[in-house]
Amino acid sequence: MFINKTRDGKNNLCGNVVAMQRKDLGISQRELADELQRISLDVYKNAVQRIEAGVCFVTNIELCYLSNALYTPVEQFLSDRETRLSNYTY
Repeated sequence: MFINKTRDGKNNLCGNVVAMQRKDLGISQRELADELQRISLDVYKNAVQRIEAGVCFVTNIELCYLSNALYTPVEQFLSDRETRLSNYTY
């Protein structure tokens, strides 16, 4: 049976990068959620927290908004150094 999770049990690859980029910008999870809402993505602080923790799945639409809000190319969210593709079995 195929399971859509990383080996460490996370549901997304981008959470670590979202947290790192947010902290580099010096903004809180609430401030990121506010910015995402300002640019028309309906999320709240708890959603940002869940994304960063890898608890929830992230859609490509959400990824595009995160890219915009965090001034980060989408590709960078998918190339998380802590979660390499070699961790996956196909």
